[in-house]
Amino acid sequence: MRFKHVLLLCAIGVFSLTGCGKTETASTTPAPASNTTTQAQPEETGTTQSAQAQSEYSQLLRVVRQTRADIKAKKLQKARQEFEKFEDVWSPVEDSVKAKSSESYDAIEADIDRVTAALEASRPGQALTALQSLRTHIQGIPSS
Repeated sequence: MRFKHVLLLCAIGVFSLTGCGKTETASTTPAPASNTTTQAQPEETGTTQSAQAQSEYSQLLRVVRQTRADIKAKKLQKARQEFEKFEDVWSPVEDSVKAKSSESYDAIEADIDRVTAALEASRPGQALTALQSLRTHIQGIPSS
């Protein structure tokens, strides 16, 4: 009987925490109107996707900046660990980048390979050069 009470309290706690997180998110983003037309939704979605992509691009640049800082501080192991985060941020946006510009996509993929190879070979100069190229290509992604 006591186990059932503990289990019930745990379930209530989990649902409360889950609900709190959704309420917080809902308060920061506007709720869609119930009578929104179908035509407004794609436009809204496109704007949201564009803003989200820009946010993802800034996260990509943050990883590049931090990796460069670690290399300059002669912390190659830390730089390797930092650059491993790049793929986590790149994966959600790479398809949209490829759709916008296959040239940008190919250049970024090549830069990723060069950075990874240079870090694995402990060649900080080559890694810094490849990171600079990667940064330039990320900044050159078309916005639409």
